Amino acid sequence: MTDAPGMPASDVHAPTSHVLAALAASAGETPVTLDWLMRQLGERSFGIILLVLSLIAVLPGISVVAAVVLMIPAVQMALARPAPTFPRFIGARQFEPRRLDRLVTRMMPVLLRLERVIRPRWHTPFEATKRVVGVVVLLLATVQLVPVPMSNLPPAVTVMLIAVAFVEKDGVLLAIALGAAALVLAAAGLIAWQAGRAAFALF
Repeated sequence: MTDAPGMPASDVHAPTSHVLAALAASAGETPVTLDWLMRQLGERSFGIILLVLSLIAVLPGISVVAAVVLMIPAVQMALARPAPTFPRFIGARQFEPRRLDRLVTRMMPVLLRLERVIRPRWHTPFEATKRVVGVVVLLLATVQLVPVPMSNLPPAVTVMLIAVAFVEKDGVLLAIALGAAALVLAAAGLIAWQAGRAAFALF
């Protein structure tokens, strides 16, 4: 089947909740693909795919899979690619529009709360910001792979904040989120160092 028809071009300054609602409404009844979603989202595609994957990474049982997939757009951001691309077996996989609608419905309360306080401010060079965000998200995704109960939550929530700040071009929130990321990565590094010392002491 062919992809659903594209949605009308949206205002790049429109809140993300509005963009996602319009996207879900435009999907119609025809099965859509991840590639189609990326084309419709345009310059917001990186931020929104990070947001979706970070929400999935919070869930127990599939957080590791979400973290692995999260590494794909993170690397592409670090390389300053124009938009995320996925292997064909992922990007061309079809799913029913009702799944997209359910996902948007679940994301909406979080987005609406965040949009009360976030707005475009402290503008930074887009390409430079994208590279930094890509590197930080890649490191946070790596931390999510640690097989410790609940250890996926701090990095996943941090990626969620970074994603919202990036897509809404809120430099203030992005600075706060990157600061939180530094703390999460420092804590993970300290735990890894202590674990290494303990393992070394056994020999």
